Amino acid sequence: MKIITLSPEKFQEYASKHRYRNLYQTVAYGNTMKLHGYDIHYLGFVDDNNSLLGATLLIFKEVFMGNKFAYAPRGMLFDYSNSYLLEELMTKLKKLLGKQGFMYLKIDPLIPANIRAKNGEILNSNPEIGIILENLKAVGFQHYGNHLTFENAKPRFDAVVTLNQDIKNIYAQFDKRTRYKIKKAMRSGVEISKGTEKEIEQFYQFVKRKHTHSLSYYIDMYHNYLNQAEIYLAKLNTENFVINSKQLYEKEMDRNDFLAKQIQNKEMHGKKKQTILNSKMESDKLLHTYKKDLVWATDLLKNYPQGIIIGAAFTIVYDHAIYLIIEGFHPKYRELNSNYLLKWQIISDAKKQNFKYVNLNGISGDFEHQNLFHGLNEMKLGYNAVITEYIGEFDFIINGLTYGLYRNLNKEKEKKSSSPKKNEAKKETG
Repeated sequence: MKIITLSPEKFQEYASKHRYRNLYQTVAYGNTMKLHGYDIHYLGFVDDNNSLLGATLLIFKEVFMGNKFAYAPRGMLFDYSNSYLLEELMTKLKKLLGKQGFMYLKIDPLIPANIRAKNGEILNSNPEIGIILENLKAVGFQHYGNHLTFENAKPRFDAVVTLNQDIKNIYAQFDKRTRYKIKKAMRSGVEISKGTEKEIEQFYQFVKRKHTHSLSYYIDMYHNYLNQAEIYLAKLNTENFVINSKQLYEKEMDRNDFLAKQIQNKEMHGKKKQTILNSKMESDKLLHTYKKDLVWATDLLKNYPQGIIIGAAFTIVYDHAIYLIIEGFHPKYRELNSNYLLKWQIISDAKKQNFKYVNLNGISGDFEHQNLFHGLNEMKLGYNAVITEYIGEFDFIINGLTYGLYRNLNKEKEKKSSSPKKNEAKKETG
C-alpha cells in the first residue's frame, strides 16, 4: 500500500461513491476549513496496481509546541473491518505524519452502530461494529467512549426523519404536541420562505449564541456548497397575527358567554354542572391568553407593518437528503414556535424533491432521564424521527509524549471554562 496526494477532483470523485460518504468528507468542506485557520490534505491509499483502497480529507493546524493535530472529519473513507489493510495503513500513516510533525490524528467515522426508536430502544444493530471497534483499538486508536451528549467534535446521535411514506402519513405520525405547535405557528401568522446570501447575516443573529463559528464561516459554507446550501427564514406576518388573534379571542368570548349562561341554568346540577364550571375556568384562562396575544399582535403590527423575521435555519442538500446544520429563533418570540414550522417546511421540501430523509442533526443519547437536553430530544424526536447512533470518536497517537502533555493541559482548561451557561447554549444546537 502507498499513500499518495490526490487532486481535489480525484478525491471528490472517489468520496462521492464510498459507502461511508458524507458531507464533511468533501472538497466543499475542505475549502471552507481552509479559509478558517486549517491546512488541508487529500490523501489516497492505493494498492500495488495504483487502485484506490481508501481516501480522506485531513484538516490540520499547529496546536502545541510546534506540533500539529490532524482531523479526518467524519472519518477516513476506508474499510475498517479489514484488519490487515487497516494495520498496514496506520503503520504507514503514522510514519508519514510523524515526519511532518503531527502529534495525533482524530477520526469520528460516520459508521452507524445502532438504529434506535425515539424511546431509545434498539431497532437494528450493525453486525460489523464489534469487529471494527476491535480493529481500531488493535492498531492504536483510543476510543473516546460511548458519550451520550455533545462531548465529541460532532454528535454521536442524530435524529433522522425518513420519507418513505406520503406527506400526509408523515405528518400524521408526528407527536400530537409537535402537530399542535406547527398549527399554532401557522395560526399566529408565521410564514416560511427561502433566503439568499443577502439574508445570511440576519440568519446569523439567531444562531451566534449557540456556536463558536463566525458569520464568515456560514458565508463561506454557503459559497462552497454552491446550490446545496439554503437559508430558511421564519417571518411573522404581523397583519395575519392580529387577524388570527382577534378571531381566536372573539370565538372564545362567544364560548365563554355560552358557558356562563349554562352555569346560571337552575336545572343544571351535580356532575354535569361541575363539568361546565371546569370548562368555564379553562375558557377564562384562554380568554386571558388570547387577549394578551391580541394586544401583543396589535403592537407588533404598529411597529412592524411589513412583518418581522423571527427565526432561521441553514441546511445542506447531500446524497438525496437534507441536513439541518443549525437553526435559531429570537427568544422574544419563542411561544410562536417558528422552529417547529421551519422543520416541517424542510421536511415538506425534502419530500417534494423525492429525497430519502431529513437529518435534524444531533441529540442526546440519554433517553432515560430528564437531562439537560431533554427538550432538544423531545422537539426533534417529535417528528417521528429514528435515531442513528454512530461508532464515536477516536485519537490515533503519533507522538505520545507531546500528546500526553497537550491532553493534560486541555483538561485543565476545560475545567476552568466549563459552566452551566455553556452547556445550556448547547441545548438547542442544531
